[in-house]
Amino acid sequence: MKKENGTILKGIGGFYYVRTDSGIVECKARGKFRKCAEKPVIGDRVTIEVQEDGTGYMMSIEPRKNKLMRPAVSNVDQLVVVCSAAPPVTETLLIDKVTAIAEYKEMDTIIAINKCDLDRGDRLYEIYTQAGFSVFRVSAQTGEGIDALRNQISGKVSAFAGNSGVGKSSLLNAIDPQFQMKTGTISPKTARGRHTTRHVELVELSGGGFIADTPGFSAFDTERMDLILKDDLQYAFREFEPYLNQCQFTGCAHVKEKGCVIRAAVEAGKIAKERHESYCQLYESVKDIKEWKLK
Repeated sequence: MKKENGTILKGIGGFYYVRTDSGIVECKARGKFRKCAEKPVIGDRVTIEVQEDGTGYMMSIEPRKNKLMRPAVSNVDQLVVVCSAAPPVTETLLIDKVTAIAEYKEMDTIIAINKCDLDRGDRLYEIYTQAGFSVFRVSAQTGEGIDALRNQISGKVSAFAGNSGVGKSSLLNAIDPQFQMKTGTISPKTARGRHTTRHVELVELSGGGFIADTPGFSAFDTERMDLILKDDLQYAFREFEPYLNQCQFTGCAHVKEKGCVIRAAVEAGKIAKERHESYCQLYESVKDIKEWKLK
């Protein structure tokens, strides 16, 4: 028996597949993990004990840099939010829910406007470049922007999130053909995609780095925002930073208060109206949550 360090790439039916320097090892978690609250998740860096038959047991989990609750994945360097101005059009509120979580978890956030061959997504591009995000116009069909996005994710652990039908799986296939994901089709009646991704898995890129494909980010429903307390939410909107602590009244919620510098910045066009509207909706959803309820 020997000990090795590695990263969990996939977990299915109680088995974990851990990438080590000597290859991928099928592991089970020791019984102690069933008794503690901290369960292994995809992306965890772990120590395993390899048996004579080549299988292993997970012994310990290294401290995490960050962790998403739903879908469960850890140690993510950046979150790539795939959106579209072509049907099914992505609501900015969905994008902002995800970017807020990523900012709060100290992940870099990339915005990828897919299907730009059908609609350039000018307003989405304007909103998120103004907010300070790296924004890529991409097309899985024509190949536009694919090389630039591939370079952006090379050597990093990136999670991709996008509402169903936005072309996330097709985009991943274009970035690295090894994914060979089955793509869904759009329902003409609902203009919604049929979701095709069933579990989270870290896939190693041929050019270096990993991609964690995740379920559509409609899964990031409002109740997941309870991970961010109302007083912390303002810090999850990066373009608010220059104006924080400058409002007329201490403890300003930046929703409808008089003398709010952030609201003034919205009126002046320095902060996108859509972003502030998302902030207000998210604030409403978490305003009554107390810190002790999160424990």
